[in-house]
Amino acid sequence: MRAAGDVFEQRACAELERAGLKLLARNYSTRYGELDLVMLDGDTVAFLEVRYRVRASHGDALASVTRGKQDKLVRTAQLWLAAHPQYAHRPCRFDVVSYDGTAVDLHMQWLRGAFEAD
Repeated sequence: MRAAGDVFEQRACAELERAGLKLLARNYSTRYGELDLVMLDGDTVAFLEVRYRVRASHGDALASVTRGKQDKLVRTAQLWLAAHPQYAHRPCRFDVVSYDGTAVDLHMQWLRGAFEAD
């Protein structure tokens, strides 16, 4: 499944770069979790979670970013900011890029500000 994740992360990264975002980090990992993509959108640091689902029988890709997953992303983002203090005072947001469907009928959705850090 990791190989499929890599494919969709690369696809999302390319699409977001075409939209004007700049890649800062990919697959930043800590003991608390992993950030798929960290990108700069103007002055804003965007922490992006990329999700893929073939079938929606257990919910679509967007719905798979549960509260527990959000908490892990927030904690990992805090650690990334601590490790990269030059970005620590910029506005931040959490986005989800979701892919649902098969290669023949693939739907991509980019939800900016998908959730907030508490």
